[in-house]
Amino acid sequence: MLQLVKNKITLTVVLGDLTEFDGECIVNPANTYLVMGGGVARAIRDKGGSEIESEARRYAPIPIGHAIVTSAGKLKCRFVIHAPTVHAPGGKSSAENVYKATKASLEKAREARIKLIAYPLMGAGVGGLSPEESVRSMVRVFEELGEGLNVYLYVTNEEVLKRVIKELTTLGWVPK
Repeated sequence: MLQLVKNKITLTVVLGDLTEFDGECIVNPANTYLVMGGGVARAIRDKGGSEIESEARRYAPIPIGHAIVTSAGKLKCRFVIHAPTVHAPGGKSSAENVYKATKASLEKAREARIKLIAYPLMGAGVGGLSPEESVRSMVRVFEELGEGLNVYLYVTNEEVLKRVIKELTTLGWVPK
């Protein structure tokens, strides 16, 4: 775990499993239909229970740039924010989609008075973006809207962790 700071915003980068986050909320980089069939979404559904998907699907479809909040089922956190980064299940994402999804999720967190939130690398993995592309789009939003929030970023392996930290330091984030 490494804490980095920029402009009074703290970002904690964690090597681990997002579904183990013991805070208020995690973010699901969803598809617009809110089908939780692969990647991070599936991991959330598998660990938290199918009720998360059932609750989310009641709002579907939602466009990229919007987000919804559901309960977290059996997860340690209280809520899941579902923010689409792709149109269809298994689809490809883009830096702009990740920016819009991250922005929508932070706006939804503020509405729900959520202060402790954890993200995966949005749009990476199934979405096809590199860790660097993902983190660049995400931190643009963190820098714009993240003040006062406690933001965690989960990565799944050591190599990705190194790449993300390198990108963040290139973007001006410094260890706390």
